This record gives sequence, C-alpha cells and structure tokens, in this order.
Amino acid sequence: MKAVFVHLSDIHFGQERDGGRDALNADAKQQLIADAGIEISKLGVKATGVIVTGDIAYSAQDHQYAMAGKWLAELTSAIGCDQTDVQLVPGNHDIDRKKITNSIESVLYSIREGGDRWLDMHLDSPQDCDRLYDRFDAYKGFALDYRCELDLNGGISTSAKLELAEGRAIRFVRLNTALICSSSDDEGKLILGARQRILPTEDGVEIVVLAHHPLNWFQDSDKARGFLRGRARVFISGHEHFPSLDVVRVEDGCDLMMLAAGATAPDEINGPFTYKYNILTFEWDEAQDALAVTINPRTWNAEMARFERDDVFMEGHAERQVLASPFFRKAPKPPNIDPAKLSVPELIEESSEETIQTDMNEESGIVLISEQLATIEATPPSEPQPTQDIRDLQIRFFQELSEAQRGAAFIAFGVVTQLKGRIDHGMERRLFRRAVRQGKADDIEQMLNAAKTEKGGATL
Repeated sequence: MKAVFVHLSDIHFGQERDGGRDALNADAKQQLIADAGIEISKLGVKATGVIVTGDIAYSAQDHQYAMAGKWLAELTSAIGCDQTDVQLVPGNHDIDRKKITNSIESVLYSIREGGDRWLDMHLDSPQDCDRLYDRFDAYKGFALDYRCELDLNGGISTSAKLELAEGRAIRFVRLNTALICSSSDDEGKLILGARQRILPTEDGVEIVVLAHHPLNWFQDSDKARGFLRGRARVFISGHEHFPSLDVVRVEDGCDLMMLAAGATAPDEINGPFTYKYNILTFEWDEAQDALAVTINPRTWNAEMARFERDDVFMEGHAERQVLASPFFRKAPKPPNIDPAKLSVPELIEESSEETIQTDMNEESGIVLISEQLATIEATPPSEPQPTQDIRDLQIRFFQELSEAQRGAAFIAFGVVTQLKGRIDHGMERRLFRRAVRQGKADDIEQMLNAAKTEKGGATL
C-alpha cells in the first residue's frame, strides 16, 4: 500500500504586510492546491494526508490559524483525504511573541545556558511548565482538532500507526523544537531535551520524525542524533527555507533519510527562496523488506507562474529511496498479497475508544447544569471514537466561531448554565463533545451554516 502525503512547511499565514504581497502569496497557495490535486491524481490514489513541519502562522494569532484551517480544508478536499488527516508540529512563528515578557525571556536564557538540567527543572515545576507552554496557546487549540496535541511536559507526541502492509507500518513522532525559542534565536543554541530525544521502538514499525528546526539548531544535537541514527528512518524538518536531502548509511542494514523542506511562503521569493512543497510517498518495498520513500519536489516557476517539478533539487538523487529498515526485519515478514486488493492506508488507532474528561466544576470557571454533573467521578467513562463527520464539525465549530460565540453556544445548547472567565482549549473541546453526546450535532451544524450565511458565504 502507498501512503501519499502533501508535505508543507513555513506557510506563515498572516505574514503579509501589504496588499501586493498578500495577493502574490494567496495566488501561490491556490496554485499549490491545484498542482497537488493534479499530481496526486496522476498516482491513481487518494492522498493519505498532509504533513506540516511548523510555522503554520506568522505570529500565532487565532485569526491566522482560522485562515490556515480554511486553506487546509480546501487542500485536503482537493487531494481526497479527510479534513483532519493532517500531521502538525509547531515552529518558532507558532509562538505568541507578545507573551514573551522580560521574565519569560530570562527563563529561556537560563535554560539555554543551563542545558538539560535547567530545562528539566522548569518542566518538573507545574507552574514553570505552564508558563513555557502558555506561548503556544493558540497553536494548542488548532492542533487539538487535528489530533496533534502537544505533549505539555516537554515530551514527544506520536501518531497512530499507518499500516503499509501486514506487520509493516510507520509512525509519525512529532517534536516541539520551538519549546525554548525566544524573540530571536541563534543557530546551535536551542535544546530538545532528554524527553524529546528518546524515540520509541517497536518491531515492524519504522519511525518518521517531524520537526521544525534541523538538528544543527540544537546544542544537544549530538545526543539527539544518536537516537535518530539508532531508532528513526526519516527525519523531516523546515525552518531554513532551503530544501536538502541526504540519505545516511548508519551501519550495514540501517539507513536514515534527512529531508529539509523549502518554505511554502518564504520571507523572500527571489533566487533560491521561492514557494516550495513536496509530495511524499511511503510504501513497503517487499524485495528488500524496507521502507521506500518517493519524493516529488515541487517549486514555483516565476516565468510561468506555476508549480513544477524541482529537477535541480533531485539532481544526484534517485526519486525513490529504499531505506534499509532494521525494525521491519525484526517482525515476521508479511504474506504475499495481491496489490490490486490493497486499500488506501489509514491510521490505525491504538484503542477503539477515546476518553473524554467530564469532571468539570466551579473551580474551572464553569457553572454546571446540575449538582449531579458536578459530582461526576474523577475517572470518566470512555466513549467510542467520534465519527469523521463529528471531527469535521468540531474543526468548523472552533475555526468559524469566536471564543465568545462558542461560549454562547454552550449555554444555548444547555451544556452549561453560564461561563465565568476564560476556559482552556481542552475544556472547550470536552464541552463540545458533551453537546454532541446530548444530541446537539444537528443544531451545531445549523448554527454554523446560519453564521456563514450571515457573513455572506455559502454554506457547506
């Protein structure tokens, strides 16, 4: 089975400072959608999803993520995958820099100077840890709706497994390389930390690591490189806006691909810096029992105002790279299967149920409908995974409505009697799921369509 992804990086929604540049970037983004749709149709398959290696927004504001969400919905529709089939990691522009106060800047400086020990000291303190992650507030909510939530204690986040054949799968490991980014950062000064350097292993599963910054931006890069060489098969990054590809023979029977992306919306669009994205195909190579990655790099041709294959980038590289994969070989080899009978790969959830917290009370700033709800057990019951329709509805609810409108909706639907103060993204989504459990999904969709009509847009 082939798993096909559109890979983007550094989209920078909200970076434009004048109407002309805004028009140029908007046109390039629309041309990207059209080009991706055409290129994937040539493969005769629907895309499995989208990968974004950071800098989705330019200054981490809610309205920038709303713009990004609308554009990603158009892209996923054009390439044939579900709207929520997006793998995300944050970049340095996904930090709200208005929240980098002098005191936070001092904390970040102390961590950079103190290294792992100082980072762990702050992560082990709930209050200090909250301050570090407060800068990602808008990104956190955006990522939740794509099931790409940040680990809020300095660790990695992982996707479900993506099966390429029976007993052969890949898993995306998402890093937050912007954790200690400040207003301006120097190459070689950032820190991943031990909690993000340690990668999981599983027989039959090869790891694809997604990061915003390349390894050369970290003072602990040598330590991280050891885990990558021994446990990962592909490392994909962005940030520098200049694409590169290197396949390293780690040892006999073990390869590591290092792929750095160009920018979908670079700060400069002259010379080597122009609009770029990739189409990546992951598949199991039966002959070598290995992970194969096919790269179709796309770049902007200013003379024709369109995307084309980046032949310069691929010079000296084979389009299809077969990576020696030790974790594949540790598992029993799959049986021979007729390729015609294979379906489109899907992420295989680790559990058939999803836990939804419901222990909400006055201390969280929420007044509940009844005393009965206020006494719900601390360990909440689990519920089935939401359908794709509900996931799509959730994205619309949080991207199309303001915080005030969402709060008013929760009250109107009888989920709560009133709200006091601001509630966090996780709590809002638990309230949304409660509304769905109470049979309000159709009401929510009608409300969203009505709001869209009021704004003069067509309903979905």
